[in-house]
Amino acid sequence: MPADRPDRIAKALGGEADMVIVDLEDAVAPENKGVARAGVVALLATPQPRVEVRVNDVRTPYGQADLHTLATLLHGGGGLRVPKVESADEIRWIADAVPGVPLRPIIESALGLERAFEIATASPAVAGIGLGEADLRADLGVTDEAGLTWARSRIVVAARAAGLPAPAQSVYTNVRDLDGLAASCAAGRAMGFRGRAAIHPVQLPVIAAAYRPAREEIVAALEVVSAADQGAVALADGRFVDEAVVRQARRLLTDAGDH
Repeated sequence: MPADRPDRIAKALGGEADMVIVDLEDAVAPENKGVARAGVVALLATPQPRVEVRVNDVRTPYGQADLHTLATLLHGGGGLRVPKVESADEIRWIADAVPGVPLRPIIESALGLERAFEIATASPAVAGIGLGEADLRADLGVTDEAGLTWARSRIVVAARAAGLPAPAQSVYTNVRDLDGLAASCAAGRAMGFRGRAAIHPVQLPVIAAAYRPAREEIVAALEVVSAADQGAVALADGRFVDEAVVRQARRLLTDAGDH
């Protein structure tokens, strides 16, 4: 939600999203940055565990002002979303500037992508990483979905290697194309993403349904776990049950419980 639109923020907080991202960056015009920042200060005067604040690029005066103003207010929220990160040093500097605040670096360039694991492990403050696909498309000159396949897998692998939660997918910008959103979410889930950022409330049910394990998946996972608990190495239908299969089944059941 744009940080200079408190009406929209309030509506979002009254909705079903797990987290509301209050944006000081792209969604706010330069002439409104000060008003937007003041609005975030007012919002965070009360603890907001479901709020993440996306600051401006910290290499700019806007971003530095964001950190200076919000440093003591972010402890009651969900954390800080940091755009356009390209190095581990940036994250360490930000972690020192806002100690104790969870950081979620967003990778939006080729250089940042090459350094994804370094960024993910730069500080204990890093709580997760993700892609900013619009900027990344522009940086890479990508014109279709296939061109982002490697980048998406890279983020999933970097997060896993760093011991972080699986990343959420970047936003799907066509609000009216709910079938396309569902298909994109299914592809993302298959690649290892978990959940997705939305830019409109109408997208939330589609995202939730796409990431919620289907009944048949839950039944199959329960069969695997039950067989493993009984010492079986194969199911009645011939499927082999090893440690990796059991681990995957338990993860799916955890996901189902979260929903």
